[in-house]
Amino acid sequence: MYANNWHAMRGFARDPSVTKQRLKPGTVRRIAGYARPYRWQLGIFLLAAALDAVVTVSYPVLLGVIIDKGILPRRPGVVLALAAVVAGLAVFDALLNLGQRWYTARVGEGLIYDLRTEVFRHVQRQPIAFFTRAQTGSLVSRLNSDVIGAQQALTSTLSSVVSSALQLILVLVAMFYYSWLVTVIALVLIPLFLIPARLVGRRLQRLTRESMQLDAAMGSTMTERFNVAGA
Repeated sequence: MYANNWHAMRGFARDPSVTKQRLKPGTVRRIAGYARPYRWQLGIFLLAAALDAVVTVSYPVLLGVIIDKGILPRRPGVVLALAAVVAGLAVFDALLNLGQRWYTARVGEGLIYDLRTEVFRHVQRQPIAFFTRAQTGSLVSRLNSDVIGAQQALTSTLSSVVSSALQLILVLVAMFYYSWLVTVIALVLIPLFLIPARLVGRRLQRLTRESMQLDAAMGSTMTERFNVAGA
């Protein structure tokens, strides 16, 4: 019995329906609907992420100004003033990170509660025949792992995308301001890094999907085996 369960879990890794599955049309819109009650919290959260990106990009610019306008001309007053600005930005950045974590926890836990409640209600509305076909462990996995994955997509992943995109734009603006020639040379070299990243990204996407499916299968097996009826 255990060997059969193991082979079933290993079969997910070779199943094209798992490894090559794509999002259905309207899935993103449905997920975004769950975030609608938290739109104001998400707005503040994304604003904090954007400000954090601005502060992160401003550090090297300020350090360059300190070197060019303060250290090289030997102007200690300018160095002290800009050092105070950098210290103030560090405190502000720490407060922004604290706010991001607070709103991440607030929105994330609310989404987990809403999603689990909706999934549980959906399961309760199913006919008796559904429970004869579905495995208990698979349903438990949907309430645990899959819900947390959806929550992370609306908090951590969204914040990373917004912050990274804004940082990229600000860095390019600063680079063009200081030297358009060096910026153009750097942009020409970008495809050399994007192609391997694209190939590795596809592989990681497939492995992540396999990992989630295998976790679900493992949870299903454990729940069925540890259940009194299945022991």
